Amino acid sequence: MGTESHGTTQGGGLWRWVTDRFPIESMLKEHLTEYWTPKNFNIWYVFGVLAGVVLVIQLLTGWFLTMNYKPSAAEAFGSVEYIMRDVEWGWLIRYLHSTGASAFFVVVYLHMFRGLMYGSYRAPREFVWIIGMLIFLALMAEAFMGYLLPWGNMSYWGAQVIVSLFGTFPVIGGALVEWIRGDYFISDITLNRFFALHVAVLPLALAGLAMAHILALHHVGSLNPDGIEIKKEKDARGIPLDGVAFHPYFTVKDTFVLAVFLIIFCAVVFFAPTFGGLFLEAPNFEPANPMQTPPHIAPVWYFTPFYAMLRAVPSYAGTQVWGVLVMFAAIVLLFFLPWLDRSPVKSVRYKGPITKIALASFAVTMVVLGVCGMKPPVGIYPMLAKIFTVLYFAFFLLMPWYSRIDPVKPVPRRVTYHAH
Repeated sequence: MGTESHGTTQGGGLWRWVTDRFPIESMLKEHLTEYWTPKNFNIWYVFGVLAGVVLVIQLLTGWFLTMNYKPSAAEAFGSVEYIMRDVEWGWLIRYLHSTGASAFFVVVYLHMFRGLMYGSYRAPREFVWIIGMLIFLALMAEAFMGYLLPWGNMSYWGAQVIVSLFGTFPVIGGALVEWIRGDYFISDITLNRFFALHVAVLPLALAGLAMAHILALHHVGSLNPDGIEIKKEKDARGIPLDGVAFHPYFTVKDTFVLAVFLIIFCAVVFFAPTFGGLFLEAPNFEPANPMQTPPHIAPVWYFTPFYAMLRAVPSYAGTQVWGVLVMFAAIVLLFFLPWLDRSPVKSVRYKGPITKIALASFAVTMVVLGVCGMKPPVGIYPMLAKIFTVLYFAFFLLMPWYSRIDPVKPVPRRVTYHAH
């Protein structure tokens, strides 16, 4: 028994010793070197990889920040200032983390839009899409919890407004708000609770969901811009005719795009970390003051489309319950997308003009709602928010109708690809 173990170690070295005891080779084959991806991937397919990279950046910088951060109402703001001014490279770690939060939502929104364009939510990838939406929900919760931690004035009042929205629910509203805050108002207890969720529970949930997302995707295979299942056409060895190994073909391309992304990311970190107040608002450089509200309370830019929908619905009988329900419904609708699309084809390349116009209008709608959510509710912005909230819901609720009647083009049997 001892001789056999010695021979294995001596013959194959450390790598063989590890692979005899852990399935690392089979994992690398299944998910990299023998994971067959469509050869016509384009730039839209890199945002999932970028999301994974940004998640790693957030986890690493977050862990370093916790080494000097104090989750206390009396010390939180001061500890952030200490990190920025006195901790060696602390300012860089903090700006990497704050910029990373916005970068995360940028790549996730683009990743989701690619799914809308090419039908990545259609069968047999419904479960991949649903897990992706759970990631989106966990990411929103993670961002909201982290937003309170600097204990700046905008953080404090932003959390006060968002948490109070849950109080609009009949019967359970008051108890629900108290349960979320852990107190009768946003206090030290709330800060400690959000800190625990932000640094432990939600990162674990995000990491677990991200792994489940990848496993589910690799089980059914990646879709492509043509919306064709490459597994249907295989050679004698069982390899898809239109497939190539993810590594090294796409890892090389992804590495190049990643380098470009990191250059842009670092340019923002070093030259525009607040990004004109979009990433870090001016009132957040002032300590939380329960006696003084900022001139205009608004969430960070990545929440503003849904915040605009909330404000677009007038309050009735002094309550915003209908606005809250509209905001939540806007997110819940995304989960049902695989069953709303009734088109006989998956990719927008082969769909008709109705779907293309609807998709373009949806992109414009999200941008306009985002702007409306950042602006005070005066002038033209309330009316724009109402109009584009209707357009947002029309995109989804009318999809079973317009996706069915929209004329489609013939889908080729194999993927279209032009080498360059």
